[in-house]
Amino acid sequence: MEKQTIGQRIRALRRSKKLTQVQLAKIAGVSSPAVTEWEKDSYLPKAASLDAMAKGLGVTPDFILTGIKTKKLDNNVVPVTSKLLPVLSWVQAGLMSSVEAVDLSEVTEWLPPLSSDDPDECFYLRVVGISNFPTYIEGDYILINPKLCASELISGDLIVVRHGTDATFKKLVIETDGRKYLQALNPNFQPNIIEFEEGAELVGLVIDAFRPLGGSRPKRDRRS
Repeated sequence: MEKQTIGQRIRALRRSKKLTQVQLAKIAGVSSPAVTEWEKDSYLPKAASLDAMAKGLGVTPDFILTGIKTKKLDNNVVPVTSKLLPVLSWVQAGLMSSVEAVDLSEVTEWLPPLSSDDPDECFYLRVVGISNFPTYIEGDYILINPKLCASELISGDLIVVRHGTDATFKKLVIETDGRKYLQALNPNFQPNIIEFEEGAELVGLVIDAFRPLGGSRPKRDRRS
């Protein structure tokens, strides 16, 4: 049996409750065209709509996103968060115009945010390569906020940028004359510093990170 997409799961749940798209839209606090787009896997419901929809459908937000049923919580236990953020591939990061434009049916991994105030539009990338070793090692997850403008960046920010369809994760260096460079944190990685080329686009600001399997968390001063 093929695994359902998020949109297919929403449609199946809606139909099981004998609800129309208009009725589900009212429950979720959105327009009926939004429900149509969810069911087509065009984009993912925002956290507030997801919570309201899950409650109306009698399931958890996690079940809508993953299809995995979680154990019922004790009435005295309050869940920390029901929001999950997508883990995108570097290919998706290099091609996307916005998170909303990503085909979420192709996302295979979802993780909770690292802070309750992380914006809904954030997403994770998994570190590959050694350009930022040992601060960030292969397999670390970095949390990206794509909503900042390039004009809001400051020297020392860790950013993800793309040039064409290639995305890269580096430290931003801004000289006193305004020239911008991208620097690898690994001093032995070559080329260690490259010019922020004309035509390069900001994908987002790295606002946090974590290391799975019990490893220590990379130190990162949060910015939002």
